[in-house]
Order: sequence, then structure tokens, then C-alpha cells
Amino acid sequence: MNDSILDLVGNTPLVKAKRIFNKPGVNLYFKLEGQNPGGSVKDRAAYNMIKSALERGDIDKSTKLIEATSGNTGIALAMIAGIFGLDIELVMPENSTVERVQTMRAYGAKVILTDADGGIEGSRDYAEDKMKSGDYFMLNQFGNDDNWKAHYQTTGPEIWRDTGNKVTHFVSSMGTTGTIMGTSTFLKEKNKDIQIVGVQPTDDSRIPGIRKWPEAYLPKIFDPKKVDRVLEVSEQDAIEMSRRLAEEEGIFAGMSSGGAATAAVRLCNELESGLVVSIVCDRGDRYLSSDLFE
Repeated sequence: MNDSILDLVGNTPLVKAKRIFNKPGVNLYFKLEGQNPGGSVKDRAAYNMIKSALERGDIDKSTKLIEATSGNTGIALAMIAGIFGLDIELVMPENSTVERVQTMRAYGAKVILTDADGGIEGSRDYAEDKMKSGDYFMLNQFGNDDNWKAHYQTTGPEIWRDTGNKVTHFVSSMGTTGTIMGTSTFLKEKNKDIQIVGVQPTDDSRIPGIRKWPEAYLPKIFDPKKVDRVLEVSEQDAIEMSRRLAEEEGIFAGMSSGGAATAAVRLCNELESGLVVSIVCDRGDRYLSSDLFE
């Protein structure tokens, strides 16, 4: 038995690819982050950011939190803020899926929708301006070390443990870059030869959860030295792989997971031997109002 839903954050399963990739000597495993209670990898960072801020005394029950999000972090923050009795305002582009907005509100958050043309950058600008009034505290997932440290403390150790210390490559989509920064830091400490592969969209692609940031918006927690290689994937490839994950592997996930899986399969096809772990960021049910699975 668990004392709190928060005890269920982390320790997500690894499952081996059976149909989308099958080659002797090379094993591809997916880490199913949709199994977190809030439905995504962002539960880890949200929990660590809020818990650490409370422990340091940066925030208390009277603090009004505000954060810009493309979706998954907002859902995680809404859930965890509610558990701790904190008020939170989440800012996201108006073209975000209705499931995401409704889920945040279900957890008790206030949701502000900014102009779709401005993207997540516009949402970040809005949140920054509101914070300057002095009435809000921003956790700032893009510049908060507690984001990547969540993965240093949990995701990396889980992968090392569950692969029996045999992981050779780690593949992750890059958004805030918290997942890849923290996991890379841990795995490289264990074995400097483990290859860390980041995934970005091609210039003409829009893939929710994966970004190629303009220089002014590059996450402050990002350190390019912790990524050995970056693979670019197209929007169409990410869509097709998301559908294949569901149809062929029974893994129902969003487009950023499809993007990471595309890169992982491409990488695996280059290898003669290895154990590759790819992050499946979330669950597909929060994309049903989009055309991802049509």
C-alpha cells in the first residue's frame, strides 16, 4: 500500500520492442512514462520542483504559482500543486488539445490560453510579465535545476538498474531538456561510453513536446556537452511512428514519443550490438481530439 499518489511517481516499466524493430544483437526498450499517475514523464520534474521549493521555503501555502507549459508539465504541476494545497495558474497556447486544458482544470488549476501564433514562447512571455508584478512565483521548468535533478535522482538510476547496467544508448526528445540532462548526467557517471541521443524536429516540422529553440529561448538548464548526438525527425515520421507504436506494440503515446521512437529505430539500424532505451513521454489519450490517430 502507498500513503500518497506521489509514491507512484517514477519506477516506470521498460518494455522491449517486438515488431517495429527486431534485429539480433540489438535490443530496443521503451520506458513507459505514461504510467506515472499524471500520465507523463513530467510528473518527476513537477514533483521535485514543488517539493524542493517548499523545503527551501521559496514558496508556501499563500504563494500563487504561475508557469508556461505546452501541456504535460502543466498537468503534472496542476496535480501536484493540488495535493500540496497550492494555487497555480498555467499558461499555454490556445491550440493545445482540449484534453490537456480540461485535465489541468480538473486538478484545480486556472488555465490561461495565449495566442496560438505565438506558440509556447508567447506563453512564456505572458507568464514572465505576470511574474514581474510581484504577485506570482514561477517554478521556471526551463531554468530550474530541480527539473533535471529529478531525472538524475530517478530516471537515470532506474534505467541503469533495470537494464542490469547494460544500457549502451539513451534516446530522448528534447523540450525543456530536463529528462535528457538529468539522465545523461547520471548514466555518464556510471559509464562514460553510454551514448546520449537527443531528438529535435526538422526545421519545417511542429511536434508537440519537442523543440528546436530560438537562441533567446534556449532552456538555461541545457548543456550541449551532455548530448553526444542530435537526430532530427519530421512531423510526418513522428505521426506515423506514434500510430505504429499503438498498432504494433500496444504502446499508446503522443507525437513526441513517436519522434523519439523514430530516432531510436534509426539508431538501432546502425548498430551491430547494443541496448537502447527510448523515452515514451506520455499517453496517447490526451491527443484524441487532434488528428494524430485519425
